[in-house]
Amino acid sequence: MDKKTISRDGTPIAYTVGGEGPPVVLVTGAMTTGAFDAPLAGLLAERFTVVAYDRRGRGDSGDTPPYAVEREFEDLAALVDTVGGTAALYGMSSGAALALLAAASGLPVSRVAAYEPPYAVREGGGRQRAEYSSRLQGLLAQGRRGDAVELFVALTGASPEAIRGMRHSPAWPGLEAVAPTLAHDDAVMGDGLVPRARLASVGVPVLALAGGASPAWMREAAAATAGAVPDGTHRVLEGQGHMVDPGVLAPVLTEFFAG
Repeated sequence: MDKKTISRDGTPIAYTVGGEGPPVVLVTGAMTTGAFDAPLAGLLAERFTVVAYDRRGRGDSGDTPPYAVEREFEDLAALVDTVGGTAALYGMSSGAALALLAAASGLPVSRVAAYEPPYAVREGGGRQRAEYSSRLQGLLAQGRRGDAVELFVALTGASPEAIRGMRHSPAWPGLEAVAPTLAHDDAVMGDGLVPRARLASVGVPVLALAGGASPAWMREAAAATAGAVPDGTHRVLEGQGHMVDPGVLAPVLTEFFAG
């Protein structure tokens, strides 16, 4: 990240900006930094001014305790300020939930695109989220970062064999480094259910996306998200999973943000 802005509580937020046109801010999900969005940012920069950033506690950004989801709204507000005072948002996974909540809070945004916000929509989903939250908090309090990462990866559906392979991969130390921010994403997700009352106050168009190759509950969550906002559209990208191909996603976002 080659630039920094200062959030309301004094936390430095690192970001990059490229391209020219209407502003778009990209919001990453759990365990990722702004570098994750670099391929998508490069494609969108052909039509837009694109901001990718490290959410607080990650990469080159700071992290001022105590954490509250509202501090992340303020981080986004500071970034939107850097590109003229209003912007569209694209969020991925828990970053999609954050983008939606930021819009509901009154952040000056023009549109929100949300890819697979991981809301629970089936019976028992809320209970599973509560169990995860309790276990995660305990592991982080004990400083067991690796186990916290493993817990999160298991929640996403990874097999024990895949997790063992990840633990021995070169990427694992980087995952452990940002493990404390799993608590941030957990706070963003709240009880894990679609926050219908809050989403009802989103006053801008929302495009809720999901991959056709993703689990059915993710498509159902995207559809429920679109249905919870006053001006929501739901779309499935055939053949795509949770790690969506930027080359497939970029034209869809371009059409939506230019609309």
